Amino acid sequence: MVRRRRIPRSWYFILLVAVAIAISYFDRLTLPVAITSIQHNIPLSNEQFSWLQTAFLLSYAAMYVIGGRLLDMLGTRRGFLLIMLWWSLACALHSLATGFVLLVIARFLLGAGEGGGFPAATRVVAEWIEPQKRSTAMGLINAGTAVGSVLAPPIIGFILLTSGWRAVFLASGLAGLCWVVWWAVSYRPNSSVKAVEETGPEKPMRWSQVLRMHNVQAFVFAKFMSDSAWYFLLFWLPKYLYDARGFDIKQVSAYAWIPYAASGVGSFIGGWFSSWLLRRGRSLDAARKIALGCCAFAMPAVMLVSLAPVSMALALFSTAFFAQQAWSGLVMTLPADIFPLNAVGTVAGLIGFGGAMGGAIFGLVVGYLLGHGVGYGALFVAVGTFHLIGFAAILLRGGKIQPLHGMLTEQMESAG
Repeated sequence: MVRRRRIPRSWYFILLVAVAIAISYFDRLTLPVAITSIQHNIPLSNEQFSWLQTAFLLSYAAMYVIGGRLLDMLGTRRGFLLIMLWWSLACALHSLATGFVLLVIARFLLGAGEGGGFPAATRVVAEWIEPQKRSTAMGLINAGTAVGSVLAPPIIGFILLTSGWRAVFLASGLAGLCWVVWWAVSYRPNSSVKAVEETGPEKPMRWSQVLRMHNVQAFVFAKFMSDSAWYFLLFWLPKYLYDARGFDIKQVSAYAWIPYAASGVGSFIGGWFSSWLLRRGRSLDAARKIALGCCAFAMPAVMLVSLAPVSMALALFSTAFFAQQAWSGLVMTLPADIFPLNAVGTVAGLIGFGGAMGGAIFGLVVGYLLGHGVGYGALFVAVGTFHLIGFAAILLRGGKIQPLHGMLTEQMESAG
């Protein structure tokens, strides 16, 4: 009799979190993909569309910080359950909107829930995965962003054509509630983890202590720059295809998933490549920075999008999406690489806060510029430089990527 090999518990939990991240990205793409159908009932200008994304990102940014702290206090299991429950109900709330204001409120509430997702994911990785495999685990989790993004255009398109845009939000919210039950039944903390007692103080580090660390400042700034580009690409790609390339709902459903699929491959490859460098004898610092540098230098491909035919434009988008999500998974691995478990949520939250604020601010700039005669081409040129600027900050101010361990007290004292 052949015995079937079971997935190790640690990697089963990584899969569980990846599904949650997939649902979160499906949720946030409901509005961009359904926008033309929504506009039949609720007229929206480019500037109003940008405000809807900004409402999401402002609360998303705040919850990154608050959610990270909440997770450090409540623990991963209870904290993630509450976060997912909130954002699933908020997504369903979109279906009740009858005007712009109600859409803004629903979008704000959705961001307030989803902001805790990646801090929770980072804590799961820190709890269950050994350091040599953490970038691979985070890459797999980050690949969930692509799964949700790839599924969004065809599934949302099908629901739009058969049931209308309100059903899209109800279906997405229901998927999140099903995951809440799965998480409550399945997830348990790793009782063997002693990281908090062995490597750091019992109480979570204060925000003021963390913020004064030069490496944290560099990571927050790098995420601010890179996510300015990412949220522009994520939220505006369907609208760009509608507005600039003349796509309809069926065409967006058929083709818009391709760059998102590339982002999933990038999420996995970026984490795998960094882990491979570690296995080949590279230091943790070198393994992370080499992989991040490769990602940053691939991003300028997006500068050529507006000059290329549609098929080539999709290939260029795919290159940028691949590189961006490889980068993102690596950056969100850094808190688990460096900090003790009782600070991972706080640091990850601050890094995510920087990214969401970059997306929110640049989103408003995009809406204003598009509404005042600036074309997409100039915007693509700008975002092609953002990752290079972020990578330069990591090299110049990020210091050496290594666990703090015994140096933690000294770092905290110098920061405080």
